[in-house]
Amino acid sequence: MPIYEYYCPDCSTEFEKLVRLSEANIVPDCPECGEKHAQKKLSAFATSGGSTGRSVAASSCGGGGRFS
Repeated sequence: MPIYEYYCPDCSTEFEKLVRLSEANIVPDCPECGEKHAQKKLSAFATSGGSTGRSVAASSCGGGGRFS
């Protein structure tokens, strides 16, 4: 189950919610004010940058990009 981030414009609360994929389009109640106007936030994910051309997974396994 993914964790979604939400923002409530009514009370300016940001919150996270663990949501089943089948319920991903249902707008949750704000835990602070109880309104149903929460908006799903666009989340960014972090990556380790560099110009080596190697992926993060390959560089972090210590095998030079090869799996044994």
